[in-house]
Amino acid sequence: MHKILVILLCVFLAVPARAASLINDTETERVLTELITPLADAADIPAGRLRVHIINSNEFNAFVMGGEDVYVYTGLLTQIKSPDALQAVVAHELGHTLGGHMAQMADRMSAEMTRTMLIQALGIGLMAVGGDPSLGAGVLAGSSGVAQQSMLAFTRDEERIADDMGLKLMIRAKLNPNGFIDVFEQMSHMTGALESRINPNRINHPLTAERLSNVRAQIDKMDASYTPSNAPTADQRAEYELVRAKLVGYLDSAENVTTMYPNSDTSDAALYARAIAHMQMGNLDTARDGTMTLISRNPENPYFYELLGDIEYQLGHYDDSVNAYEQSLKLTDNAPQIETALALVLTERNASGDRDRAIALCKRSLLSAPAPMTYWVLARAYGDDGRADWARAEYYHMMGREKQTREYARRAQKSLQPGTPEYIKAGDLLE
Repeated sequence: MHKILVILLCVFLAVPARAASLINDTETERVLTELITPLADAADIPAGRLRVHIINSNEFNAFVMGGEDVYVYTGLLTQIKSPDALQAVVAHELGHTLGGHMAQMADRMSAEMTRTMLIQALGIGLMAVGGDPSLGAGVLAGSSGVAQQSMLAFTRDEERIADDMGLKLMIRAKLNPNGFIDVFEQMSHMTGALESRINPNRINHPLTAERLSNVRAQIDKMDASYTPSNAPTADQRAEYELVRAKLVGYLDSAENVTTMYPNSDTSDAALYARAIAHMQMGNLDTARDGTMTLISRNPENPYFYELLGDIEYQLGHYDDSVNAYEQSLKLTDNAPQIETALALVLTERNASGDRDRAIALCKRSLLSAPAPMTYWVLARAYGDDGRADWARAEYYHMMGREKQTREYARRAQKSLQPGTPEYIKAGDLLE
C-alpha cells in the first residue's frame, strides 16, 4: 500500500483524456496562465475565464477549444525554450478561434461532402445512361481526391490567417512578436530537411519556410517605436525555466535529465530537474539535499517546499512532510493539488485530528478543481463512513468507469441517511 501511495502522491496526477492524459500541477498551470493572460485580455476573453490544461504527450503541439480552454502539450513545453515563443504558439491558436475557423471548417467539410456526392452521382449517371464505364469510374475515383485537395488548400489558408491574426494579437497584447520567429526557426531546425522533400500542396499547413518568411516580412513593417511592454519579465522567464525543468525531471529518463542538466550546471532549474529525477529513481537523500539547497536560495518559493513534502513522505518522515506542505500552502493560495497531497499524508499519518483536517482540505480542493485523486483521498479520510462509498463513486465517475460508479453509489445510498448531501449526490450518479 505504501508503494501505491508513493506513486499516487507524485505531483503529476494523470487523468485519462482519450489517447493522452491531463497533468494537474499548480505551479505549471499558474506560470502558463500568467504568461497567456495578456493574450486573453487582448482577445477580449473575460477575466478569469481562460483555463490552461497540460497534456502529457511528446507532441510539439497546442490547441484552443471554445475560445477559453488552452491545451498545451508537454512536448511543446519541454522543447520551446522561451516564454515569448510559447506565447506565439498560443496566439496562433487563439487566431483560429478569433477567425471562427472551427465553424468555417465544419461548414467547409459539409460543402465538400456535398460536392463529393454530386461528383459521385455524376459518375454513376454516366454509367447508367450507357456512357463509357471507364469514364464514370474515373470520376468516382477522383471525387474524394478533389475534396481532399480543396480541404488541404482551405486549411493552409486558415493557418496563414491564424499566423497573421496571432501576430496582430501579440502586438495588441504588447508582447514580443519575435516569438513567432523563434517558433518557426525551431520548427525549421526540426523539420527543414523533411519539408524539402514534401509537395506543399499535399499538406494541411504551409511550409515552415514560408511561414517564417511571412512573419519576418510583417515584423519588418512594424512601427519602429513599438515597445513590447508586456513581454515576460526576468522573473517570469526564470519561472518558465523552472517549469520546463520540472517537466523534464518528472517525465524524461534519468539519462536525458543528466544530458540537459549536467552536474556542472548549478542553476535553480538544473537543481530542480535533478532533484526530481533523483526522487523518481529512489535516491531520496540526494533529492532532499538538492531540494534543501533550492529552499535555502529561494525561501519564498512554495513549490520547492511542495517537492520537499513529496520527498519527506517517501522517506517515511510524515511530520516533516506535513510541515513542508503546510509551509507551501502558506506561501501560495488556491493550490488544490498541494492540498490534496497534504490530505493524503494526513490520512497516512492518522494522528489525532488528521482525518478531519484531510476531509476539510479535500472539500476545499474540490470546490476549485474537482479531480479523481481528491475524491480517492477523501474516501480514505472518511474511512468506514458511508460517505466514503459516495466519494469512491465520484472517483470512478471521473475516471469513466460507470460499473464501479453505480456499485458504490448504491452502497452509499444504503448506508446514508436520505436527504443528506452525499445521499442526494449518489442518487444523481445513479441517474
